[in-house]
Amino acid sequence: MEKLMILEQDIINAICVFHSRKKYVTPEEVEVELMYDDNEGFSAEAVVNGQLQILNTADIVAALRLWIDEFLNIDPFAAGIKLLLDDEEGIVAAVH
Repeated sequence: MEKLMILEQDIINAICVFHSRKKYVTPEEVEVELMYDDNEGFSAEAVVNGQLQILNTADIVAALRLWIDEFLNIDPFAAGIKLLLDDEEGIVAAVH
């Protein structure tokens, strides 16, 4: 598999789909903010109906695996996923 970059908006979309299935709502009902902290690493805040949930790096990767499977039709477990902080693009995911 050649290297694929997933941009920040697609990471947010993946989390919306992933989180919506856990909360039994539509992806449009999920608000997501991606974050990076030098000490804590990558995380995201997902809000549904005013309820906030913090997602860690493993949760974000799980959301990306679901998205890779369903929207890119690539074996999500054959793909290595690494979250990166890019000066121009924000938070991106390298898939290889």
